Amino acid sequence: MDPPDGKALLPSGLADLLPPDAGREETATRRMLDCFAEYGYERIKPPLLEFEDGLLDGAGAVHAGQTFRLMDPASRRMLGVRADITPQIARIASSRLAAAPRPLRLCYAGEVLRVRGAPLRAGRQFRQVGAELVGAGNAAMGDAEAILMAADAIARLGVAGLSVDVNTPTLARAVCDSFGAAEADRARIALALRRKDGAALRTAGGPAVPVLDRLLAAAGAAAPGLARLAGVDLPAPARALADRLAEVVELVAAGAPDLPLTIDPLESRGFEYHTGVSFTLFARGQRGELGSGGRYRTAGGEPATGFTMFTDALLRALPEIPRKRRVFVPLGAPRGAAARLRAEGWAALQGLVPEADPAAEARRLGCGHVWADGAAAPVGRSR
Repeated sequence: MDPPDGKALLPSGLADLLPPDAGREETATRRMLDCFAEYGYERIKPPLLEFEDGLLDGAGAVHAGQTFRLMDPASRRMLGVRADITPQIARIASSRLAAAPRPLRLCYAGEVLRVRGAPLRAGRQFRQVGAELVGAGNAAMGDAEAILMAADAIARLGVAGLSVDVNTPTLARAVCDSFGAAEADRARIALALRRKDGAALRTAGGPAVPVLDRLLAAAGAAAPGLARLAGVDLPAPARALADRLAEVVELVAAGAPDLPLTIDPLESRGFEYHTGVSFTLFARGQRGELGSGGRYRTAGGEPATGFTMFTDALLRALPEIPRKRRVFVPLGAPRGAAARLRAEGWAALQGLVPEADPAAEARRLGCGHVWADGAAAPVGRSR
């Protein structure tokens, strides 16, 4: 029912998460963090606000236009509300944990706030759950570990139809650099690639276009896509990126043979600060991505890879989580009855006032059982 006045209204893009969805989000978060812990990732908790200059340094610069700012009354310096947690992890790895043994395996969960929603994510506040691998010596193995762990975490939630799209967001730039593409041509090329418009790409102009056109055609299922990618004559810097993509895909396929993999070598949307192989996780029939990640460099210049899950998208893909069995315990029940039921796995709702009909009160409160004669009995009959 609508509130009688505007006091309960919230700004655009912000919403209350109500039962049972708030509980489902918390359960999913805990299960994913438990999965990361099994791979050796340790929990870290950065603050919601930081000084603006630190928050927007390095990888954080790409979120400058999405960051809420306010004045800190204590220090009189500008603060920023985080729009993404990954840059915070990169800062901590380069400062507080600079002397810690490498590779660092860190995981996190927390809310982020953005100035504007995205086309497929209208909400401006949402939870990120993710992990970062910092300082791994073997880049391909690190990238594969991130993809396999992310897929494992989602699979454990019961999400059906999971697939992973693997990308090299810097490949187009490497090709353009090698061919000396003019700035005007690069702008047309970038627009065509964002739209996946082969016809526009072929009219964009410049010597890089024929190669990019063949790379665009390599997008699709991983096995045939890699075969097409291997047949493209690439300059050395671009070939190194393409070979890394192939190596990572092969490692992931070996680790999870049943996981559907696609490649899109020229995809760069959402990977503004990534420097190597990146990836996006999807679920069949679900709008938008469940999560994304990839290779980047920390503020201290260390190689790192990681990913972020978006719980608002995950909630749409999750199967229904069975609700804990609920039993109503009338006020007159013996002392300790509710505690014993909770120890047995029930959600026991203790009555607070004398009820004329405990069964009716149980139904009103959504309880399928009521305490009677020393045990939980289904509502509607006693025992």
